[in-house]
Amino acid sequence: MADYVDANGFLNVQALTCAQLDDTYVEDANLLMAWYSGWFNGLSKKHYMDVLGAKVVQDQVISYCEANPQKLVIDGIATVLKVDRAILGIQQ
Repeated sequence: MADYVDANGFLNVQALTCAQLDDTYVEDANLLMAWYSGWFNGLSKKHYMDVLGAKVVQDQVISYCEANPQKLVIDGIATVLKVDRAILGIQQ
């Protein structure tokens, strides 16, 4: 992950690609996915974490990223969440 931070130590999470996520250590990928989970939950005004659900989504995003290395991680998350919501019958 250190390879993708700027001179001040910040990581632009909106620009991180699936290939970059795949190129990180497992611990860094887990940290990033936890951060993304909080970010997306915050955008949805949710103040809880579904620990088991988050792991499922993380696995789905990793699978998406393996198949789409050129895509952005945030696009993978959005795609996975859209599919999961459709399966559950949740409309936006």
